[in-house]
Amino acid sequence: MTGSFVVLLIILAAVALYAIVGTVVMVVRDGRGHLPAEKSDPPWTAGNLPSLPYALVRF
Repeated sequence: MTGSFVVLLIILAAVALYAIVGTVVMVVRDGRGHLPAEKSDPPWTAGNLPSLPYALVRF
């Protein structure tokens, strides 16, 4: 193996390791998969139109 090829492999391994560590950190920091956090705003209405599809509205 030539020296430049070894250097290229080392750089690729470092980038792959950085990506793996970054992915693990983001998954652990995110917790349950809500990134950004869910808003707690009240549902909006426009006259008689609900903020949810009619199929999901319970009368």
